[in-house]
Amino acid sequence: NDHLRANGHLVAEVPLQPPETALTLYWKNGKVATTDGPYAETKEQLGGIQILEARDLNHAVQLISQQPGFKYGLGPIEIRPVVDLSEIIKESEQRRRRKDTSR
Repeated sequence: NDHLRANGHLVAEVPLQPPETALTLYWKNGKVATTDGPYAETKEQLGGIQILEARDLNHAVQLISQQPGFKYGLGPIEIRPVVDLSEIIKESEQRRRRKDTSR
């Protein structure tokens, strides 16, 4: 995690997209293997969460694949894109402006 933090990839908490958007990574036979979808369809609590800043899904796979904990049994790890709230925020600001100008 220190490496991710030092290189500006470890960010913060944000809402996640639905489970069907997930890609799950496994360390198998000395390399990364993937499956589409969440690691498990369960109501069990997740062990933890990391939010990474990555260019795209392939970059996220690369970042996680380089983590020593992942290679030595800390996993599987599920990757999900974060929810883009920019449109919701923009619409909310527009509604507030309309409300303020109608007074």
